[in-house]
Amino acid sequence: MKAHELRELSSAELESRLKDETKAIHDIRFNKSIAGQAENPARMKQHRRELARIKTVIREKSGTEQAITATV
Repeated sequence: MKAHELRELSSAELESRLKDETKAIHDIRFNKSIAGQAENPARMKQHRRELARIKTVIREKSGTEQAITATV
């Protein structure tokens, strides 16, 4: 999902996606430790990037809320 699409989601939806991505990364690591190799190593990179995008959007939204309350 692109960053501009993430910005349209609510905070609750972002938190839900954050949990999903974290779980996906955990599952890939777990499967790699058991099987010895990852099924598709590129998936790990995709999930890490998606997790970073989500965290960035959450931080942007919280910064915007703080800036709005500071100016009032």
